[in-house]
Amino acid sequence: MRTPCLRSAGAAAVLVTAVFLAGCSGAGGAGGGEPELGPVEVDPQTATLSLPMDAYTDTEAERIRMGQVQQALISRCMARYGFGYEGVKSAEARGGGTEDRHRYLFGLADPVYAAAHGYDKSAGEGTPPKPPAPQLSDSAYVVMNGEQPGVRGGKIPDAKSEEEAAQVDSGLTAAGQKVPAGGCAREAYRKLYAPTKDSVDLLFTFGLASEAHDRSKQDSRVVKVLEKWSACMDKSGYSGIDTPYDVVEKLGLEGDKGGPKAVTVAKADVACKREVNLVGVWAAVEKAYQERLVEEHAQTLALYKAQREARFKLAASLG
Repeated sequence: MRTPCLRSAGAAAVLVTAVFLAGCSGAGGAGGGEPELGPVEVDPQTATLSLPMDAYTDTEAERIRMGQVQQALISRCMARYGFGYEGVKSAEARGGGTEDRHRYLFGLADPVYAAAHGYDKSAGEGTPPKPPAPQLSDSAYVVMNGEQPGVRGGKIPDAKSEEEAAQVDSGLTAAGQKVPAGGCAREAYRKLYAPTKDSVDLLFTFGLASEAHDRSKQDSRVVKVLEKWSACMDKSGYSGIDTPYDVVEKLGLEGDKGGPKAVTVAKADVACKREVNLVGVWAAVEKAYQERLVEEHAQTLALYKAQREARFKLAASLG
């Protein structure tokens, strides 16, 4: 049920009301036109934003855990053929409280971060070196990848799901056993993400979120707030910038995203976002489009959610 359109009192609510009413006057119906908006927050922190697709998206810690589970499944598969495999060590989840999964959805929005680091997204975190993949003997390579070493361009027998893999012959054997289609690497992926024929593609929810974002960028309310932000940036001395995603490239900041010039620009960028309530408006529009897509794909998303929960149970069973 949509929140009814109400007039708000107070200077801080003027922009909220104006945008809210604009949303209520649109076409708004499901499936076509611009959707109605719920409440539009004023300058919300991205860490506090909650979007419908979040319910179907893994957190950073969950993504890391799923990576560990996949490596554990590979190790178990390799052990069936007499090979020890420790797996690739996963990164550790970053500490520091609540994960800000929407930090850069609408471009840089944190004034404190902007003043300290400009557009350098990796500042203060460091980039740990990627651990090398374990070295494999030729025979272990066959079991891992389901193909002979040095083979290029050939089509490897594979299956979309573990259920279907039972009917696919890899044409390879090791330790007197058939090597699974695609090797242990593919078997582990299928067991985790595609155990049955009706398994929903892992990228399905990512695709829906991307579609909602693409639609939001064309929405008249987002177009209008971007025009206001661009005008504000122009007054700040940075002309010809249409969206927050263009700032670094248009102003030639790629070589030093955390330098003094980048910090100065970033501070103006965030200040202009706050002046026109860009994050508040865009987040409300984004949420509306996500809600529409969630409703349109309710059956598939329910299946995806059940399968995601099954992955978590599998992870728990592996310890």
